[in-house]
Amino acid sequence: MEPTLPVLMGPGPESLLERAYIDAVEQVDDMDPVRTRVLDAAYEQFCRMGLRRSTMEDVARRAGVSRITVYRRFTTKDALVEDVVRREFRRYFDQFLIDIEQADTVADRVVMGFVSSLRAFRRNPLIGGLIAAEPDLIVPSIVSDGGQTLATVRQFVAGQLRREQRAGNVSSDLDADLVAEMMVRVSTSFLAIPSELIDLDDNEQLAAVARQFLVPMLEPRRATGDPVS
Repeated sequence: MEPTLPVLMGPGPESLLERAYIDAVEQVDDMDPVRTRVLDAAYEQFCRMGLRRSTMEDVARRAGVSRITVYRRFTTKDALVEDVVRREFRRYFDQFLIDIEQADTVADRVVMGFVSSLRAFRRNPLIGGLIAAEPDLIVPSIVSDGGQTLATVRQFVAGQLRREQRAGNVSSDLDADLVAEMMVRVSTSFLAIPSELIDLDDNEQLAAVARQFLVPMLEPRRATGDPVS
């Protein structure tokens, strides 16, 4: 059976995205050199041939190990795909945490997060390649899982917004969950559906979109009847 990327969620109470983020924060490293070698080979194989056309035998041959060696570390193709994708999300979070540290203001961090997220996924040879070449593997896992993937990313973004609230950079009246939901849906729509108006490979255009539409979300919504200043 071919994987359809339920791997975005993964087994257990934590989603793959959550585990990748925890790995990045805790700087977890894989100490098994053979496992790393297989993951490297699988990444290259999936980038070149896609998921459907790649087999465990292909990965073993590219890694220069036996098929048994691959199966000892990854019992199924789905398990191998999951760990390859998880590692790419880990790399994204590693870079994301570096990027937002370089921003001076909360507005800059929102813009940087939006731009770096789209850039990271679209330019990633594996994730971006799958979105372009095999969207029926990626998009259904995002939009047809009962909202679990979006909820995971929303929780992450909401957590960042609450950190800004605790630091006094964002009003405590801001509904962090709702704002995070809107930000994530905007970002996801750009990944899932190409735009005819915005060049998604133009960082300046993306930054302008974020400043015009996402940054204003940081202002708490005024109650009905409040005077407009």
